[in-house]
Amino acid sequence: MSVIVIEFITVDGIVSDPDGRDGTPTGGWAFRHGPAPVAGDKFRLGSLLDDGALLLGRTTWQAFSKLWPHRDDPFSARMNAVPKLVVSNTLPDVSAWANSSVVDGDLVDTVKRAERDLVVAGSLSVVHALLAEDLIDEYRLLTFPTIAGTGRRLFPECPPAHLECLSSEHIGPTVLSRYHRAA
Repeated sequence: MSVIVIEFITVDGIVSDPDGRDGTPTGGWAFRHGPAPVAGDKFRLGSLLDDGALLLGRTTWQAFSKLWPHRDDPFSARMNAVPKLVVSNTLPDVSAWANSSVVDGDLVDTVKRAERDLVVAGSLSVVHALLAEDLIDEYRLLTFPTIAGTGRRLFPECPPAHLECLSSEHIGPTVLSRYHRAA
């Protein structure tokens, strides 16, 4: 079982408000290059969506649940079919997006007990909680040629970690980099 974090990120490490939905002054940076850089399976998830599960925070789940169920392309069909674990203490109903369930109990314990790969999309509070416990095995970062200057960072003050670059691929105006925890 592996925990894989996927994030849209700026050159200076900002991950917040990539679509501008939060209304921050620098938000919307992921769409300044059109929809192509963010469409489809840019993170090369492939079979992870067939055999794994998504692990999402409440805010990300709410945004995704308004977007994905209304799409019918092959990648969206996989996103809609994958089991989705939602980390929330306040979300009463997750029926808006098929195959969603609220994590019952402690996040860290849930991840440690997982029997399938978990893909964390966005969900910065979840990422930070797992980062603090050294539970992230891989990062797949789609880096946009933008310096946002302000916003929430993927790696705020955190413990040191040694990573190995598995691959780097130019995708339109972005770069997809895959990093795995070094042994």
